[in-house]
Amino acid sequence: MQILLANAKIMFDKAGMNPLTTPRFQSLADKLAMEMASMDIDELARQLDCSRKLAAENRMRYLDFFTAPKMPAILAYNGQAYKHLRASQLDEQALDFAQQHLWITCFLYGLLRPMDAIVPYRMEHCVKLEATDERPVNQFWKDKLTDVLIESVKADDGVLIHLSTEEYEHLFDWRRVKQEVKVVQPLFYVRTSKGLKMQAVWAKSCRGAMVRFILQNRLLVPEELQAFSYEGFEYQPQLGEEAFPHFVRG
Repeated sequence: MQILLANAKIMFDKAGMNPLTTPRFQSLADKLAMEMASMDIDELARQLDCSRKLAAENRMRYLDFFTAPKMPAILAYNGQAYKHLRASQLDEQALDFAQQHLWITCFLYGLLRPMDAIVPYRMEHCVKLEATDERPVNQFWKDKLTDVLIESVKADDGVLIHLSTEEYEHLFDWRRVKQEVKVVQPLFYVRTSKGLKMQAVWAKSCRGAMVRFILQNRLLVPEELQAFSYEGFEYQPQLGEEAFPHFVRG
């Protein structure tokens, strides 16, 4: 199985482990970063749809892009999913397995393996640059990433565990992906008085926890995901279907 997990906007400034590998699309990320570094704060705030304070912080990040200390991608992010992935506590065997099976989706670097060397940044799907031919970044990446993802899944066992988010599907020709490989997308719901509800914080938490579960146990087939349980979420075989296994809390 290959696994997709989204990156996170919140990042650490440094990590305690040295990265091992170079991102596959480093040269393209360099071009995007150079153009981002040339913008003033107001333009960055507009492109990134953020406050001037965040824009100023990320302008410094892009100015330091080529000199900042590098971190392994799996340890660089501090969003909700990564807090529950707890990558810093994974053993060497789990990290080795991750390097072979996990892809991290990203608007700046495209696709990352866990031990790829990256630096702190912020990038949004809607950013348009000369380097992207004035197309939104997600469209720019589509023809570059689709074949890479499909080929990596086919070279494994043809199964993709989709624990990224819908926003990142636009990095790929997602229709082709679903046609050419088997996509399994676990869904996480909370049972309420009004029925099953997907709550964003819990969904992100469970995606990270499920990636951890896969890596720690070196899972090889999607049926093994049924043993996953976390914070009250349990597999519900009577719900969903093979491509969308349901895990419910409450």
